Amino acid sequence: APHSGAGGEVDDLAANPTDFLLVVAPIRTDRGVDGLVEIFQRTGARPTTQRGYLRFLSQICELAGEYLKTRRLRHFATKQSLWEQLESFTTLVHRKLDSRETAYTIANEGRRLIGCDRVTVVLRKGGSYVVEAISGQDTFDNRSNQVRLLRDLARVVSRSGEDLWFDGDAANLAPQVERAVNAYVDESHTKRLAVLPLRQEDPQADEAQQQKTRRENLLGAVVIEQLVDGRQPEGLLQRVDVVRKHSSTALANAQDHESMFLQPLWRAIGKSRVLVTARNLPKTLLAVAAIGGVAAALALIPYDFTVVADGKLMPEVRGKVFASLDGMITEVPVQHGDPVKQGDVVARQRSIDLDAELTRLKGELATTLKELRTVEMRRGLLDRSNTRDVQYDEVIGKQAQLEEILISLRAQSDILEEKRKLLEICSPIDGKVVTWKVKELIEGRPVLKGQRLMEIADPSQAWELEIHLPEARMGHVIERLQALQADSPDAELEVTFILATHPDEKLTGVVKEIHTSAEVEGDKGNTVRMDVAFDQEQLRRLVPDPARDLKVGADVKAKIHCGRASIGYVWFHEVWEFIQSRILFRL
Repeated sequence: APHSGAGGEVDDLAANPTDFLLVVAPIRTDRGVDGLVEIFQRTGARPTTQRGYLRFLSQICELAGEYLKTRRLRHFATKQSLWEQLESFTTLVHRKLDSRETAYTIANEGRRLIGCDRVTVVLRKGGSYVVEAISGQDTFDNRSNQVRLLRDLARVVSRSGEDLWFDGDAANLAPQVERAVNAYVDESHTKRLAVLPLRQEDPQADEAQQQKTRRENLLGAVVIEQLVDGRQPEGLLQRVDVVRKHSSTALANAQDHESMFLQPLWRAIGKSRVLVTARNLPKTLLAVAAIGGVAAALALIPYDFTVVADGKLMPEVRGKVFASLDGMITEVPVQHGDPVKQGDVVARQRSIDLDAELTRLKGELATTLKELRTVEMRRGLLDRSNTRDVQYDEVIGKQAQLEEILISLRAQSDILEEKRKLLEICSPIDGKVVTWKVKELIEGRPVLKGQRLMEIADPSQAWELEIHLPEARMGHVIERLQALQADSPDAELEVTFILATHPDEKLTGVVKEIHTSAEVEGDKGNTVRMDVAFDQEQLRRLVPDPARDLKVGADVKAKIHCGRASIGYVWFHEVWEFIQSRILFRL
């Protein structure tokens, strides 16, 4: 009640020195009294009403106590969850000694611990910076605009030596940092951004030494982003500080481990200890002996060394048909496989330039003849009048000049007629047309002088093998040929081949000629042509009538014998040559 209770010098007893009704109730929790609620109420209420005030306030305080108890329990649960996340992060981030795997762990587990939208780890490698890991992304394109701008931002901030916390205001930033931040934010639309350089700390160094080596000890940077909500989560700074410290330590340990001399070799040796335990030693020795035996066999056992190449069977007697003049092919009276005789017309050509030249020449001939007749008539008139003056001499001179011009024009006409005969293109030999779909290939198309139109071959004559050997394999052939000719100048390389239509029968021959220049052969690249001669009886035993049954250009698989070598070299020489040309040569 107002002005009730003890007063004066008694300070430890309750009293109400005010003019109001004082209603007081404690807020109780499991820890005891956490607080008091005091209400100053106006006076004049009946005692029953006053007791109602007290009951109401007591109920309110009970609810407040329950709320405080629930909030404390929730705080404990949140704190326990945070400790579990922190323990999980520290365990995972220090588990591996591989910088790439560590960076992926920092990005993904760090995002969970911090509670942000994205975490990116940028590592310093020499003088450059590389985006090593982005949370939630197993792979990403390092050439994309966003990744490139983020890498540039991390480099600029790391070199500045200061942390960057960006919430939309870049007014107080250094110019180079401001440009990099604005460029990245314009591309990524990030609401809040933090770029924190990671450094390798030396606990034994004093502050002056650490300041001196700040730039040299840079490991990279961790980038923290809020993409949707620009508000700062509760406890963000503390969580970021934990992630940063553990990330620096883990990355420093990983990079120190990776910089060890011959580190992959020591790792393999360390993992191989299990092979020399008492239980596994007999198996290990047996495996080593087996591997050694196989290696010795590959190195010591000789085997026939052959170089494989593709080829085709062609008649020895062949002739190529070329265009004699520039022009248009107007008619091709033959088809693939048609027999022809030497001199038969296999294509007809029209030359517009030749037609124009002939037309012009005919006009000049007609004009010259007309002028010559006129001059001859004038001379006849002068002869009858027995006039021998200057005019007569002029007529005689003009007649002689026109006769010379006429002789020249007729000679030119004869030459053009000879050219016109060349428009009928004839077969150079007896045989048959071996060019596939020759009519569709050249009819109605313009051609140039000297352009090959088709090929004629005589399959009734002897056949030969054309081999197109890739230039990279020619070294073995030349080396073997030189070795043979050192003992016998007339020695020849042996060749074994099979027809695609008769793969079960082998034929043999010798290399008669190796062309001195390489030529491009489809997908094989540069190839060298080799002509191989063989006994025709072998072919006739396989194909009784080659002229009828054997296709010109039949596919052949050939092996060129290059002596003997170790079986390991025979099997794996292409691998060794690849290593020599593509790896060792570039070192």
